[in-house]
Amino acid sequence: MPILSYISELDTPTLIVAGENAHSLYFSQDAFSAINGDKKELVIIPNAVHTDLYDNTTGKIPFDKFEQFFKANL
Repeated sequence: MPILSYISELDTPTLIVAGENAHSLYFSQDAFSAINGDKKELVIIPNAVHTDLYDNTTGKIPFDKFEQFFKANL
């Protein structure tokens, strides 16, 4: 079963973070487009690849964005 088969059933607050140069960026964009509801956000990190967002060795993880999103939606 394709992984996005039921994503349109999501209507809970959703934050998707992706690197601008990540090979998987298209998947994040597709998932974001398919999610219902208005409490969704796609954050694309400039000049980041997928692995830049694993740990903070490059300083590209948007912790401030996480905090804002959680405060607004939890």
